[in-house]
Amino acid sequence: MSLPSVGTGRRRLSRVLSLAGALTAAAVTGACDDTSLALPADSDLDGLYGEVPQVALNGNVVDVRVVQDRDQLIRGGRLWAKVGPYIYLFSPQTKELFENWPGLGGVRVRTFTSSGTQVAEAMLRRGDLNGITWRRALRLVGQARLEGTKRPSFMENLVRYGEETAQFEYNPDFAGE
Repeated sequence: MSLPSVGTGRRRLSRVLSLAGALTAAAVTGACDDTSLALPADSDLDGLYGEVPQVALNGNVVDVRVVQDRDQLIRGGRLWAKVGPYIYLFSPQTKELFENWPGLGGVRVRTFTSSGTQVAEAMLRRGDLNGITWRRALRLVGQARLEGTKRPSFMENLVRYGEETAQFEYNPDFAGE
């Protein structure tokens, strides 16, 4: 009986390592089942942001459609037109969506007039905010919701933060300079 040569041992070791690598890759792929890309169902979205907004899944983006009160747009002007999407976008509900649904790529909020004209849009992608920036966003939206009518600077701060962190677009007829 003869021992394998050094060259044969190296080839065999290489084949064993390749096979081990392939098995490891297969095991990891098998471990990454469909739950890693889970998306919310319509029933998960119903009423999430309250009764007013319409919420639907569009691909891997949650679309939130909000009709903004005409009086807000008349009295509040450009500021209210701009702040509309951020009130919903930087909410605990949006943060919860990202935490609970790993396949979710983003949340888009669009505001409209009662006649259907789009006023503003803002989209937050997964990963745009981290733990620290989420805390800031939630603080800013809380201030804007609670004290924004008395202190418009809170709404201005929220708009500024939204423009720094989210993709946005405003209808110039409502939010033009």
